[in-house]
Amino acid sequence: MIEVGLFATLRLRARENKGKFHLQFRQGLSVRDVVEELGLDPADIRIVMVNGIHGGFDTELAEDDRVGLFPPVGGG
Repeated sequence: MIEVGLFATLRLRARENKGKFHLQFRQGLSVRDVVEELGLDPADIRIVMVNGIHGGFDTELAEDDRVGLFPPVGGG
């Protein structure tokens, strides 16, 4: 399984799961595949973390990986 966490405004889209998802692992699975499976727009994601380390959409995942997806952050 792959654990996926959505944060900040992305989390609001997944209230029923409190921003946490578990997806079945399969060989060759990438972060981009996960984003597509969850129906998210890649343009809405600014930071990708895999097991606490900065990653990208092309990062290939392994069994039991943890993926964190974060939107752009604004403030002032």
